[in-house]
Amino acid sequence: MEAVSSLLGSVFGGSSESAPAAAATITSIFIYPIKSCKGISVPQAHISSTGFRWDRQWVVVNAKRRACTQRVEPKLALLEAHLPADAFNEGWEPTESSYLVLRAPGMEELKVSMTKTCDVIDDITVWEWNGSALDEGDQVAEWLTKYLRKQYRLVRFNTASQNRVVDPEYARSNQYRTMFHDEYPFLLASQGSLNALNELLEEPVSINRFRPNILVDGCDPFDEDLWTEIKINQSIFHGVKLCARCKVPTVNQETGIFSGAEPTETLMKFRSDKVLGLNKKQAGKVYFGQNLVCKDSLTARKGKVIKVGDPVYVFKKVSSSADAAT
Repeated sequence: MEAVSSLLGSVFGGSSESAPAAAATITSIFIYPIKSCKGISVPQAHISSTGFRWDRQWVVVNAKRRACTQRVEPKLALLEAHLPADAFNEGWEPTESSYLVLRAPGMEELKVSMTKTCDVIDDITVWEWNGSALDEGDQVAEWLTKYLRKQYRLVRFNTASQNRVVDPEYARSNQYRTMFHDEYPFLLASQGSLNALNELLEEPVSINRFRPNILVDGCDPFDEDLWTEIKINQSIFHGVKLCARCKVPTVNQETGIFSGAEPTETLMKFRSDKVLGLNKKQAGKVYFGQNLVCKDSLTARKGKVIKVGDPVYVFKKVSSSADAAT
């Protein structure tokens, strides 16, 4: 028992008495290889310089080379992107026999080589960002065009030449980076928050409506709003901004069809900027989940991994949701 207490003290930089109690436990980890497509539930994830490795590394773009999401093409919810099982092991690198496998209703499976040489396409746009990306080729483009019935291509983030910086106003650093994420490299939500929402809905929804990377349980509903510094395994994360929700949560992720006004309509009743008393100019937004950055994204150390079952320790927090950054 003394050895355990000593270990806890060393892990948290003090005596065993100073070690905080776990605020929650990770119950699921999700990675979305292609932006706005179906996620993969994994037992562990490695932290890279841009978030979890493989997360949002690809994006579907239209004929104008703009990112396509479920806001425009809800059928993307049914597009599955599978990676080799070993891809989530630390240090794994693709070989000539490694493929990104695409599956969608009514479509034949398509294998996309992870090591082939790709042409570079310029003027790819994801919200405010514009840069070059690696084109996965005509065969993939034809497959996507057939499935979505419009002209689309699949591109991969060009890590060799591109750099997409997280807004330093919120990240408090100009060193954090992402790939094809909306804004931030990680999104955390809690089961308690989902349960609180579902108690108010006539038809409960799954957490996949909100597309988090990290799902935790064991905390009170929306406690994650308050967390500004947490520790998972050996990694420090900072909660930098509540996640304002677009219309993607209204897409049924099992059918790829807009389901109406819910759950946004109900969220508006108790999770809007007005109801939460947020200090900024109110714009009719609703919030669910906390955006994070991770200090380990800036380091080269090995073993940067978090796992399902890991406890979450809260080191710093604000006193209420009204004090959270938005």
